[in-house]
Amino acid sequence: MAMTIEVRVPQLPESVTDATLIAWHKAPGDAVRRDESLVELETDKVVLEVPSPVNGIIRELRVANGTTVKAGELLAVLEEGESKAAAAPAKPAAAAAAAPAQPAAATGRSAGKAGPAARRAASESGVDLAAVGGSGREGRVLKADVAAAAAKAGTAPAAARPAAPATGAIGGSREERRIPMSRLRARIAQRMVEAQQNAAMLTTFNEVDLSAVIALRNRYRDAFEKQHGVKLGFMSFFVRACINALGRYPVVNASVEGSDIIHHDYYDIGIAVSTDRGLIVPVVRDADQLSFAQIEAAINDYGRRAREGSIGMEDLTGGTFTITNGGIFGSMLSTPILNPPQSAILGMHKIQERAMVVDGQVVVRPMMYLALTYDHRIIDGREAVQFLVAVKDLLEDPGRLLLQV
Repeated sequence: MAMTIEVRVPQLPESVTDATLIAWHKAPGDAVRRDESLVELETDKVVLEVPSPVNGIIRELRVANGTTVKAGELLAVLEEGESKAAAAPAKPAAAAAAAPAQPAAATGRSAGKAGPAARRAASESGVDLAAVGGSGREGRVLKADVAAAAAKAGTAPAAARPAAPATGAIGGSREERRIPMSRLRARIAQRMVEAQQNAAMLTTFNEVDLSAVIALRNRYRDAFEKQHGVKLGFMSFFVRACINALGRYPVVNASVEGSDIIHHDYYDIGIAVSTDRGLIVPVVRDADQLSFAQIEAAINDYGRRAREGSIGMEDLTGGTFTITNGGIFGSMLSTPILNPPQSAILGMHKIQERAMVVDGQVVVRPMMYLALTYDHRIIDGREAVQFLVAVKDLLEDPGRLLLQV
């Protein structure tokens, strides 16, 4: 007699009480392989994939798409055994009722290597993931691959296609669409409001001349990439400059817990990353112990995993200071919002050539505005300004980063 296996909601990360089932990848009667993704669960911070514990056949799906579930709750029942030896039964009525809006399950090698964003895009556009070539690491299918396949086949979802203007109407269609917030978007909104209400936020600004950093990058770019296998970007300079300045003004690296100030003798730097699901902040641990190449590699890895939807909860927890770069979207100036319970966040912006007066002469220099938002409850204006000036000085003379002076 075949053994039945129960698939349950895994232990959820600390501080997460429940999750929402957002997509089944299999239907009753489908064959599954061990470690193949069965279902996606969305928490407040990340999407978790629940893999199959064995080779076998899906017998029942116990939870419908959109249902809120808790750790240990029963999701599905499998029958263990080689899939080729088992006949696929008809879909039970109870299971059909449990998953009324289930998308067609993706099959094939590409489907198994597609991330949550790619699978969701495939479901919306009707693209068969098995026929999509993956451009990601190890052949993983990315959302961009699905979009390209949909565009080629002419099956892009309505939301991605411009609506045809109404006949005889000026200005085109006046249609509206109501879309519920994802759990991540709702959590981001909640945290932003909490930050505004619970902290005395103030922002101080400065500008930095990046001529020396750009010259250094141009001089060593090729050798750096050849030596370390990763490109030399701007972010590693900013991370190292911030760490140096945090060492001088440690309260900027502190956090608030009730009426206590928690000082951190380590530097876990959060790097804000924009994804299709919203802004997330993966953390580069012990960044002060990392080389420029290791920092760049860590940031690149987080960016890739964010695009693929494979960021884990452990990557997002903690953090003592955050850096966000609105310049990649063209922002000239902004006031970033704190990432609680941290006490400060640095905002980078677009590099733009501007006329500057240097030694009595007007010269053109690549300039960037910097913004430091800080919690005025524990950080005085003097410390905030001096921190930002220290970052500016280190970036304008990057040799000091190497000499630690």
